[in-house]
Amino acid sequence: MAQSKFVLYEAFNTINEVDPALYEKYDVKRGLRNADGTGVVTGITNIANVHGYIMDEGEKMPDEGYLRYRGYDLYDLVGGETSEKRYLFEEVAFLLFTGKLPTQDELNEFIEIIDSQRELPDGFTASIFLAETPPSIMNLLSRVILNQYANDPRAENRSPEHEIDVALSLMSKLPRAAVLSYYAIDHRFNNGSLIIHPFIKGQSTAETILSMLRPDRSFTPEEARMLDVLLCVHMEHGGGNNSTFATHVLSSADTDAYSAYSAAIGSLKGYRHGGANQKVQAMQADIKQNVANWDNDDEIAAYLEKILRKQAFDQSGLIYGMGHAVYTKSDPRAVICKRFARKMAAGTEFEAELNLLESIERLTPEVFKRVKGNDKVMCANVDMYSGFIYSMMGIPQELFTPLFACGRFPGWAVHRFEEIVAGKRIIRPAYKNSIHGRREYKAIDERE
Repeated sequence: MAQSKFVLYEAFNTINEVDPALYEKYDVKRGLRNADGTGVVTGITNIANVHGYIMDEGEKMPDEGYLRYRGYDLYDLVGGETSEKRYLFEEVAFLLFTGKLPTQDELNEFIEIIDSQRELPDGFTASIFLAETPPSIMNLLSRVILNQYANDPRAENRSPEHEIDVALSLMSKLPRAAVLSYYAIDHRFNNGSLIIHPFIKGQSTAETILSMLRPDRSFTPEEARMLDVLLCVHMEHGGGNNSTFATHVLSSADTDAYSAYSAAIGSLKGYRHGGANQKVQAMQADIKQNVANWDNDDEIAAYLEKILRKQAFDQSGLIYGMGHAVYTKSDPRAVICKRFARKMAAGTEFEAELNLLESIERLTPEVFKRVKGNDKVMCANVDMYSGFIYSMMGIPQELFTPLFACGRFPGWAVHRFEEIVAGKRIIRPAYKNSIHGRREYKAIDERE
């Protein structure tokens, strides 16, 4: 048996390898990407417009980025300081769900519905969070979502009313579940204190997260406002991002809502998607440790060059937090995050660190040109600053991606709705087989 396993291990790479030349020969869109990096169009959506470049006579031209939810620019929705200082996550979620901005009465009713759904079933904490607790919050959140299927007698109902009810219920519960998951995992694997605060009725989603997370339940309005902005910024990013596309794929197969949302969680966990913030944080920590003078551009650029030349950090040759599949000149999410981070960090010990991040953003294109020999236009993406903001608020790194999921959930939900109503065809792309001809079958005693 051991020898059999060994053979399987040895064959893993060789049997699964495909000649890279075949992708070019057959014009295969690896990752559903065209040769110029643009995405293959696989659907039409009314939900969001992610803009980062212009196609001019077949050539990809860099452009300032914008992100619009149902036609409203993200800068207008959350980018500025309003005199009212209100929390916006619920308001922007209403926009995605209904296609319009709410009146005050509509918003109040929507918030009341969300607030009424935060409670978890009796015994849920012991049976889900504390039983065979996995080391990953994202995996635990998948368990939470799938368990809700077991508690829903109408789980296979595909009516609009039930789909909306499921989405609102999970959107309401996910933030509490994320914090409870963090404490359950910290308790099991690090012998940390198991803190289980009851939620406080009337608090916004951002306030609920901070209130549940902080041992003394205290937070400032500025912290809650900053977290609220991050949730809004992460809420939606078009149908092509990996986790939302996963929602489309599963929904196109006519599976239940819980299975589709659980798959989205699994996708977002990946280090090439929502989990990328882990790499960004690790790289930033490495730069802080190896660059003695954070105000010295030459010293910063020299270390960035080492990273690009695969001589430093993880030897990948990547500067994490820089560049994006769509955005070229600017990522509006990063612009908004940096704007709020600058205000929050002013006059604190975090200001020097923010200056360093801005230097990395400014210097990377120059270093990239020197090392790679091209003028690729690139900008900082949202991960460059989101983790920094979470760190300023004392939010553990383990919660960065789960909080991303809490913000993104309304986007997943409305894309599922759109797939149910407008898609109506199972997503089934083709794969080209590289084995030509028929292989001769041999009896078992004739094989070598």
